[in-house]
Amino acid sequence: MYALVESGSVTKIFSNLKGFELNGTQYPGDIFYNWTKSEKEAIGIYEVETDSTNFKDEKWYINTNESFTFSNNKVTRSWGTATARKHADTLYTSLDKTNGLIPEGKDVGDVAYRGLKYNLIKTIKKQAAGILQETDWYIIRKADAGTAVPSSITTHRAAVRTKAAEMETAITNASDTPALETLYTYTEQEDGSVTRPIGDLPTLED
Repeated sequence: MYALVESGSVTKIFSNLKGFELNGTQYPGDIFYNWTKSEKEAIGIYEVETDSTNFKDEKWYINTNESFTFSNNKVTRSWGTATARKHADTLYTSLDKTNGLIPEGKDVGDVAYRGLKYNLIKTIKKQAAGILQETDWYIIRKADAGTAVPSSITTHRAAVRTKAAEMETAITNASDTPALETLYTYTEQEDGSVTRPIGDLPTLED
């Protein structure tokens, strides 16, 4: 990514490195690849450096729009302070009712927007159901033909339900969005394994 700097300010960003016109002169796209740094900067073309200090995982945060600044003879792409996504549901308030923002069929105290916790728990339930579905046929066979379900399958299915409940509790008890992010962050352990605080649902291979 390159930027055009004119009179000390960034006036254009080149994301697609194609030919362009500048001050009445047509330049081919290959100048981005073949010209030296000094040659490009002589006509105001600077390679963009990225400062990701404030950029955060968009699963958990809402990032600001990117901005481009020119300082100390370089162009920097950066972001402002990110805002944490709501970890809990947002409910309709009396003020919403006064302002006519509550849709028909809803009232003060009803859910306006679902937070991260609700959606994460919904995902856990869906994942657990998918894993259990792999062995549902044992249960169906038991009901249809009376064939006993292997103890290993019974144990596995119980473990899936138990772990899912533990994960849902951990999500529910998280105090804020950073706490949720921590639950889902994988780190390498001393034995070389990679785990996360919330853990993972067991599979038959486990």
